[in-house]
Amino acid sequence: MTETTLALTERIFLTVFPLFVIVVCGYLYGRRHRPDIEFANRANMDLFIPALIFHSMATQTFPLVQYQQLALGAVVVILGSGLLLYPVVRLFKLNVKTFLPPMMFNNSGNMGIPLIVLAFGEQALPAAVILFIVENTLHMSVGALMLNRRTKLLQLLKMPMILATIAGIGWSLSSWTLPKAIELPVQMLGQISIPLMLFTLGIRIVDVGLKSWHQGVLGAILGPLAGVLIVLALQPWLGLSEQQFAILLVFGALPPAVLNYMMAERYQQEPHRVASIVLLGNIGSLLIIPVVLIFAL
Repeated sequence: MTETTLALTERIFLTVFPLFVIVVCGYLYGRRHRPDIEFANRANMDLFIPALIFHSMATQTFPLVQYQQLALGAVVVILGSGLLLYPVVRLFKLNVKTFLPPMMFNNSGNMGIPLIVLAFGEQALPAAVILFIVENTLHMSVGALMLNRRTKLLQLLKMPMILATIAGIGWSLSSWTLPKAIELPVQMLGQISIPLMLFTLGIRIVDVGLKSWHQGVLGAILGPLAGVLIVLALQPWLGLSEQQFAILLVFGALPPAVLNYMMAERYQQEPHRVASIVLLGNIGSLLIIPVVLIFAL
């Protein structure tokens, strides 16, 4: 094995392994104590993640043009995955509302942000955050509509993450500098979000069974495959830089978001079956993500 191959292998290991260590810690803690993580998840969604988003955007020059194509690519990957896999759902006679959302809306928060930062460095954080914002916004709008057609899209404007995004971009474009007395606590609050997302993901897995494992295995293969194929097809049209193409490729290969399970539970859309799809998809990413990283890096 050459020195370059060894270095690449080490980089991939150090990218993926820390994420799963924290997830496993959450899982072991959850099995022992069975904590109620509703407060932690709510605090993360309402405070820590918005702080991360605002700080990452407000403390650096944020050329929107630089990320337009990346954001467009993320939209096409998410919606395109649903369109590409729709015939498969019909072929295997699966429930569209149960199977398609986990294939479309991936783990861009819990796994995507730390994975991209570890793989590409801190300078990739804005790109990771943009991908997360695109995915989460579509999940809260298109995903909610898929489960319940009566969803009111105007509720999006009340989401702390959307407000933090608008505030962060506005502050960046103003060329103002955040006072240290404000920047430091906001930064510290944002730093809580990523480990907490991973830890609570591990706790959530405790409550997830392995019912409908056939669909879980199918989803673990088809979801990343659809995402990667769409990114490869898009690159000639989008003309992304080498790094943004690699980041979008990793984004396309991410497993289903845990939020799919929470939303299925909220709308009573076969939550246990969705939980199995989410769990096995994330387990499958242990094999899939390293392979994609080898190609991306």
